[in-house]
Parts: sequence; structure tokens; C-alpha cells
Amino acid sequence: MKRLLLIMFSSLWFHQSVVAFPAERFPIPPASANRLFYIQRSSNANTVVYDANILPNKSLNPNQPVHTYWIRYADKGQKEELNLIQRTLAYGLYTNKIKDEANSFEGYFLAYRKRKFVVKLNAKNQAIALFPINGKLQILERVFVSVDESGFTPAVNYIELFGKDEVTNKDVYERFKP
Repeated sequence: MKRLLLIMFSSLWFHQSVVAFPAERFPIPPASANRLFYIQRSSNANTVVYDANILPNKSLNPNQPVHTYWIRYADKGQKEELNLIQRTLAYGLYTNKIKDEANSFEGYFLAYRKRKFVVKLNAKNQAIALFPINGKLQILERVFVSVDESGFTPAVNYIELFGKDEVTNKDVYERFKP
């Protein structure tokens, strides 16, 4: 009986910890020198990855500064390009060169245009994505989206942003409902 209660308690604790910290239960994509950030959703472990598209001359590609793709962890962990609908409606980006700033692009998510971001090469020539977190442009590292799929179309419960302060390198975090 004690063993059964221990198993039940352990199972309940695990379930509560997953619910309490949903962004922590997914795999972390392998490190990449060009990684900007990635998005994970509550619906499955598949991850949308955003990498800087660096040319051989070490500048951002002016035609497509960001390369976006899936890592299909829920399948076999394979890398897969976004399809047309995903690229144009859900996970795609609009970017535009910032005038008079070399290797800097302003943009927004096609699915959420309220917050503009900047993709650029920093002083160390590393690609970064600066995104508004708590009202200040911060280095975006990852995004978690809690999705309610119980209706006809999915609805977003909340979005969590994880990043670093560009000056202090301290962790920053924001949770909001779009």
C-alpha cells in the first residue's frame, strides 16, 4: 500500500511540475553559432528554430536575414522546412533593412505584428535578435506559447519570452496574453 501511495504521489508531483513549468519539459535544440531563438508550443515538442542567415562574407543575407525551420522532435527529431502556410501565416517573419545601419534588419512575426524586433550583428560580430521584453529591447533566446486547441481554431493562452539583457547579460523574462 505504501508503495502504491508513493507511486501515486510521485505521479501527481510530476504532473503538477509539468503543468507549473511547461516550457521546461521540451528538448533544447542543439547549439548553433547562428542561432537567434526558437519557439516551442504546449501542443507538442516540435520546435520552430530561427537562425541568422550568414553569408560567406560574414554579413546577414539582405534577401533573407533569418532562416526558419522545424525540428520535429515529436516525429524522429528531423529538421524540416516550414510549408507555405506556416511560413506566410504562422511562423514566418517580415524583415526590412534598417536604413543607415549595416547588417541590421527590423521585422515582426507575421502572426503577431504588435512587437517589432531587430536582427543584427553585435559588436562581436555575432547575430542576435532584439525583441521587446518588459518594454525594453532584449536579446531573445526562446519563446514558449501555451495553446488551447479545444475549439475549432487554436487560441493562445499566453506567451513566455526568455532572453538576456544586452548590456548586463542578466536573464530576462516576460509572460503576457496577446
